[in-house]
Amino acid sequence: MTKQQANWSPYDNNGGSCVAIAGADYCVIAADTRMSTGYNILTRDYSKITKLADKCVMASSGFQADVKALQKLLAARHLIYQHQHNKQMGCPAMAQLLSNTLYYKRFFPYYSFNVLGGLDNEGKGCVYTYDAVGSYERVGYSSQGSGSTLIMPFLDNQLKSPSPLLLPVQDAITPLSESEAVDLVKTVFASATERDIYTGDKLEIVVLNAEGIQREFMDLRKD
Repeated sequence: MTKQQANWSPYDNNGGSCVAIAGADYCVIAADTRMSTGYNILTRDYSKITKLADKCVMASSGFQADVKALQKLLAARHLIYQHQHNKQMGCPAMAQLLSNTLYYKRFFPYYSFNVLGGLDNEGKGCVYTYDAVGSYERVGYSSQGSGSTLIMPFLDNQLKSPSPLLLPVQDAITPLSESEAVDLVKTVFASATERDIYTGDKLEIVVLNAEGIQREFMDLRKD
């Protein structure tokens, strides 16, 4: 008879999808609000997007308990930075801090898959995409989460960015206007929701530009 034993894991995957698109003077970050475990929906109204600084927003999927711990640590580190430098951290600096924070925990990682979006020091849109142990890259657009395998091919088709091997180096920002980027985000989520059971209920869209941060919501499938 096969020996049976209970397996306990410190991790879970709560599903959900995140997308970020950088433009010439804006950044769009979006995520759905469904949080699941297995075939159960835990809540239909959970925001995966958090504001880290005035010009920097993070969207995270994966294990939401680890995400929450990561957000609290980043907020504490940012507060220390503000006390020491008397200013807010820029988006590229926050991107490096997030990478260091994830890499520091590489032997027992935060099971979170993040996209960081905002405006860089020149006011251009920037998007940084991460794996669970802090490897990151600045890109023009990115997706993370359970629906990313459905969303990324769509974004590649619409927005394929120039190769990093091309010289002279080209900006990784997308040619779309702000309203076109928001419409594209709505389209990719409506599409992903049809095939991914962990993505749905509601879409939260955050737009960063020179005026500040705007939020809007759109309903998605609820089944």
